[in-house]
Amino acid sequence: MNITTIIIVLLVYFTLWYIVAQIMKNAGIIDIGWGSGFVLLAILQQLATGFDSGWLLTAMIFVWGVRLSWHIGKRNLGKPEDFRYANFRREWGSSYLLRSYFQLFLFQGLLMGIISVAHLMGQTQEGELLAPLAIVGVIVYLLGFSIEAMGDAQLKAHVSDPKTKGTLIRTGLWKYSRHPNYFGEAVLWWGIYLVAVAYGAPWWTFFSPLTITLLVRYVSGVPMLEKRMEKYPDFESYRKSTSIFVLWFNKKGD
Repeated sequence: MNITTIIIVLLVYFTLWYIVAQIMKNAGIIDIGWGSGFVLLAILQQLATGFDSGWLLTAMIFVWGVRLSWHIGKRNLGKPEDFRYANFRREWGSSYLLRSYFQLFLFQGLLMGIISVAHLMGQTQEGELLAPLAIVGVIVYLLGFSIEAMGDAQLKAHVSDPKTKGTLIRTGLWKYSRHPNYFGEAVLWWGIYLVAVAYGAPWWTFFSPLTITLLVRYVSGVPMLEKRMEKYPDFESYRKSTSIFVLWFNKKGD
């Protein structure tokens, strides 16, 4: 796909999600479309190029994107609008409809395009399927994917258990990172980047995994949830003892 086609696909895709969100009066459903949007781009690019090595990149995106969309869908559908989007709706008032289209939906399309550059370029050439760098990339990807999926599963079990529901999770991976799922997400995208480079993507496409890393760490992920976690009485001790992002040893050693 050329850049024009990619822009058109993203514009149509996020406009459709915007329309559905207005019908449902819930902008949070766009989170379901985040993972599946990457899957759509990867599949369309693979169908356009057809190189065997590109199927590995497509599979990596597919597995991550489908799991994420499924996980968020099960968690959010039928529930009230996510607090982040509800805050925007309240703060923006009468300008919400227009601002949300550009700042929430189309802006996500822009971010998706930027993050996808590395793997889309990696799909445009035939690479050596088992190239050493590709193997390293797959290992990094699997590590990040496992951390993200495990972190999500542990959190779900925590909030579903009547004994722990309403309390701050500090067990499992959450003992070593306050946001292990976001850390895993960042790691897996660096794995995708390494595979893409192994298959011919330019090295400078590192801005793709860097964008998602900065996004979850400093913009839409960690900061917003940190603010929400402040309501728990033991958050201050958790903050002092536990790494905010990277999995690391507990400072108190417990």
